Amino acid sequence: MAMIVLILFALPALLYGVALAAEWRSAGQSQAPVGPAGGGAQPSDPVPVRWLLPAALALHAATFAWPWDRGGFHFGFAKALSATLWIGLVLLWLEGRTVPLRAIRVLVLPPTIGVLLLPLAFPGTAFGELAQRPLFVPHLLAGTLAYGVLLLAAVHAVLMLWVQRDLQRPATGLPAGPLARWIGGLPPLMVLERVLFRFIALGFVLLLLTTASGMLFSEEVFGRPFRLEHKTVFALLSVGFFGVLLAGRAMHGWRGRIATRFTLGGFAVLLLAYVGTRFVFEVVLRRF
Repeated sequence: MAMIVLILFALPALLYGVALAAEWRSAGQSQAPVGPAGGGAQPSDPVPVRWLLPAALALHAATFAWPWDRGGFHFGFAKALSATLWIGLVLLWLEGRTVPLRAIRVLVLPPTIGVLLLPLAFPGTAFGELAQRPLFVPHLLAGTLAYGVLLLAAVHAVLMLWVQRDLQRPATGLPAGPLARWIGGLPPLMVLERVLFRFIALGFVLLLLTTASGMLFSEEVFGRPFRLEHKTVFALLSVGFFGVLLAGRAMHGWRGRIATRFTLGGFAVLLLAYVGTRFVFEVVLRRF
């Protein structure tokens, strides 16, 4: 059994590592001209990425069913992080078929490899009979999808700040290194911004669904739709962050730094809503 579990987690991590090495080597060998950031040509995905990344994603998804012992379905901060990065990579893979997002995958793959193995040390809590409740699975699915989509939004926000800073640097005329070529291989800033707000809008809808299903689930289990606790407060704050950003975008055309700061702030609050709370309970307080 131990060998099966090791293979279950080690194989997708290995495939992710091979895909990451191929992505980085391809970026380092790219001879695309580097002018303004985000203006380089985008070569096709390397063969290992085209074939191994979907296989790794499928195997990664299988790890969510572990452990198979008594107590039923397990979930905690480690599995939440793993599912978040998995959903982020799935969206990057799908979106990357029409928009050049290879450089962003290079940022997301390394933490995914580490987080994929984290549930081996922290398998989380067995939900038991709660998993049989009708609203439990929709609530958990909507919340995890929201995390994954808004994780991508946060990564996009960091890249936009990076590209904006790169645009302000004077050209030196020196040969471009791998990092400069990687930055040059990013999509144009306008494309990054369009993708950013696409993910934010989708993530905001998923957050609303998570909040609504959470209230219904709370009423079903505890007899009241609203419980004033850390998770609820942080979740509502994150809804407010992204709601204000989308409203500002629609009414005032918000973009650039104000959009990236709102996105990073909203995702930081969202991270505290479940992953941070579960980390404190499971690791700091040792309350399972």
